[in-house]
Amino acid sequence: MASELKGKRVAFLFTDGAEQAEVTAPLEAVRKAGADVDIISLETGEVEMWKHFDKGDKITAEVAVSDADPSDYDGLVLPGGVANPDQLRLNKDAVKFVRTYFEQDKPAGVICHGPWMLGSTRR
Repeated sequence: MASELKGKRVAFLFTDGAEQAEVTAPLEAVRKAGADVDIISLETGEVEMWKHFDKGDKITAEVAVSDADPSDYDGLVLPGGVANPDQLRLNKDAVKFVRTYFEQDKPAGVICHGPWMLGSTRR
């Protein structure tokens, strides 16, 4: 599995409250498969993941969603968690990013509560 995604670029879009296991396990798998990954959030800097309802580890977002271009990515991962997709769907830049990404008919991994975000992208 070390090269299935070699040469591919994958966006992980989430914010505070993303379920930690739904970020870290897919992130590790995608990287092991050879993809380059950008962690995208509402702003750059630390994002606090959750372990159910308890605060978890922090991870650094390298790209603000307002600066991200969906056409730069071959794949998208939307982790769940209860608070994460609720916050994303209220952010116009996050909604625009996801809508534009899906309009390009590209693959996505949408985990657990992540589909809440998809309802906000319909016109």
